[in-house]
Amino acid sequence: MYQPRKVDENITVAPQIAPDDLAAIAEEGFRVVVNNRPDGEEGAQPNSGDIRAAAEQAGLRYEFIPVTHAGFSGNQVEAMAEVLRRAEGPVLAFCRSGTRSAHLWALAAASEGGDPAVLTTRAAAAGYDISAIRPLLDTLSGQP
Repeated sequence: MYQPRKVDENITVAPQIAPDDLAAIAEEGFRVVVNNRPDGEEGAQPNSGDIRAAAEQAGLRYEFIPVTHAGFSGNQVEAMAEVLRRAEGPVLAFCRSGTRSAHLWALAAASEGGDPAVLTTRAAAAGYDISAIRPLLDTLSGQP
C-alpha cells in the first residue's frame, strides 16, 4: 500500500510501491521515481523492471539506485544528488520502509551543502530518524 511521506518540497519518500501505484503517483505531480531497493530482497516485492515499465508508461522518469543493508557508497550518494539536481519536479524515492531512501536523500543533500540540522529535522518530521548518520552529514556538508 502506497504511503508517501513528504520530506521537503522536492522529495517524498515511501515504503515499497507496486506497479499499480505509478499512475496515481504521476497524477499527484511527481516527475521522477527512485527505487532504492535491490531486486530479490524479499520474495513478494515487485521487480524493478516491472516498476520501471509502469513508471515510464505513466510518463515518469525512473532511476534505480539500489542500497543494500550493507550501507551507502559514495557512488550511490553521487547518483542520488545527480537525480535531485536534474529533477524537473517532485521526486518520489522508495525502498522497503522508506528509511534507506530518507538516509540517501539526506546524504545527497548534505553533499550538495545542505545543513545537517535542517536535514535531520525534516527527516524526523516525516517520521525517519537519521540521527545515526549525523556525523557523516556534517562531514559531507563541510560544516563543523
